[in-house]
Amino acid sequence: VQVLRNAGEEVTLTVSFLKRAPAFLKLPLNEDCACAPSDQSSGTSSPLCDSGLHLNYHPNNTDTLSCSSWPASPGLRWEKRWCDLRLIPLLHSRFSQYLPGSDLCRQNAFQVIAVDGVCSGIIQCLSAEDCIDWLQAIASNISNLTKHNIKKINRNFPVNQQIVYMGWTEEREQDSLQDRMYTPKFLALRGSSLYKFLAPPVTTWDWTRAEKTFSVYEIMCKILKDSDLLDRRKHSFSVQSESGEDLYFSVELESDLTLWEKAFQTATFLEVERIQCKTYACVLESHLMGLTIDFGMGFVCFDAATKAVLWRYKFSQLKGSSDDGKSKIKFLFQNQDTKQIEAKELEFSNLFAVLHCIHSFFAAKVACLDPLYVGSQATASAAPTTSGTGKFKYAT
Repeated sequence: VQVLRNAGEEVTLTVSFLKRAPAFLKLPLNEDCACAPSDQSSGTSSPLCDSGLHLNYHPNNTDTLSCSSWPASPGLRWEKRWCDLRLIPLLHSRFSQYLPGSDLCRQNAFQVIAVDGVCSGIIQCLSAEDCIDWLQAIASNISNLTKHNIKKINRNFPVNQQIVYMGWTEEREQDSLQDRMYTPKFLALRGSSLYKFLAPPVTTWDWTRAEKTFSVYEIMCKILKDSDLLDRRKHSFSVQSESGEDLYFSVELESDLTLWEKAFQTATFLEVERIQCKTYACVLESHLMGLTIDFGMGFVCFDAATKAVLWRYKFSQLKGSSDDGKSKIKFLFQNQDTKQIEAKELEFSNLFAVLHCIHSFFAAKVACLDPLYVGSQATASAAPTTSGTGKFKYAT
């Protein structure tokens, strides 16, 4: 630096390659040192020394050494120590192979972004295998940190407000005219709700400032197959809200998708098991009624004024259903005595919430029969299903 300061307005730099230049783990030779400091720059360290090389003869020496102090004794050698160029805490951090806001995937490259916005920059791997190994290792580390953090946070929350899942996703913008197709969103499953944040909640107050909140038993989650994908992002899922709004999310790895699916099933089951029943107002032939979905009894329809029960069916008696996508649901129940199919049509002001709630109760009912319900494909196949138009079906 001192030489450059005294060199005048124009400086010519010549860069040459030395075959015998010192390597990280080899003993450098004095005669090969091309960066020996002059009298004017005494005390400065060489680029090699700044890279983390330290002498092994001084156990307490943590300072880098200048080239002038390189050892001549053959019994001494250089040792490499890590020097942090950039430190990125992995708790609540996110990583991505995709170009920001797009579905364009980088080739064998990714970046890591900390919760405070510090970015690693683009990390380029030599092969696709190396890239996947790095991503899986980072994802595993983040997952372990998140689980540990959830355990600590849950100590301050009651049983019915426990956190089941926290993690980053990318939400697809519904406005196709936007230049940015995807925006990072932080999802959390806690108690009866699914929370969508712009940033991870740190304090208790942060939980009240979610961008959106949904009741887990009144929304429908669907893991998308390749034929259902809207673009080139692979690992995606959709969430249909109680109002019928479709939200589209993408995660980086298949393991992230599996983790989300298990967590959503667990959160739904725990909430259904806790509330046991849910009642919705409905209309039957211009009369105000109530339909109760009961975890133990099944379906119960009663008069809102007199509370008199009009009909009652178990979950196993529901053989099919259909809806008009607006407000009406037609149930097909099998009479236990006559084995005949009996049709019951009701009108609801919140159609999708009712359909999703029925689905959640059915899924929880099936899960009770299987101790390994979380992540089980049997749960998904035996549970009621809905199409994109809100149609509700039950398959045995």
